[in-house]
Amino acid sequence: MTHAASAEFARQLDRLVTLDYPALAGRSEAEFVALIEPLREHAVGTAMQAATASTVPWVIVVNPTVIAPELLVPLLRLDGGTLPGVVDRNHGEEGLAPYEPLGLLGVPSVPAYLLLGIERGEEFCNVRPEDALPVITSRGRTPLTIPEGIALVTHFPEVLEKNKCFMLSGSRRHDRRVPAMWISAKAPKLGWCWDGNPHTWLGTASASERVSA
Repeated sequence: MTHAASAEFARQLDRLVTLDYPALAGRSEAEFVALIEPLREHAVGTAMQAATASTVPWVIVVNPTVIAPELLVPLLRLDGGTLPGVVDRNHGEEGLAPYEPLGLLGVPSVPAYLLLGIERGEEFCNVRPEDALPVITSRGRTPLTIPEGIALVTHFPEVLEKNKCFMLSGSRRHDRRVPAMWISAKAPKLGWCWDGNPHTWLGTASASERVSA
């Protein structure tokens, strides 16, 4: 189990380096790796179950203060796809900047952390985000933020499937928009939907906890 978790940590870290995260963070490869490396002990000590299309044991999340999400979305690809991810223009001139994590989430103020026990949340397809959120929190779970959704698709692109995409209800701005990750023109797209609107093809993703070094 420890070996599997260690191998998975190495895979995810290598993917970040391959995608040029160090340069995007304005750091050398060694400096960037040094930001992530303290998480290894926590990752290796976490129960490692095989990922499925709808559940993932954990992912490494890079804080948006290190790399802006707008720079990371174009690096996303669908499983087996080649087209770059897109940020929906309907977020407005300010883009993703107005979105902040809900205060109740307690997102760590660190360069990187682990997001554990992730579920894609297709049980909430055709459920309004405002109705899904209290169900998720009543279970002791947490909705995903924009950076966490990006991390999930970065490391496990297979979770983004036609008719099984997901809301990122942990990030909100000062209106009723809820960001969401879906497929458009054969590429990942980071868009948004209204809090009170259900969509048959959008669930609400959640996780069990966040762990920092």
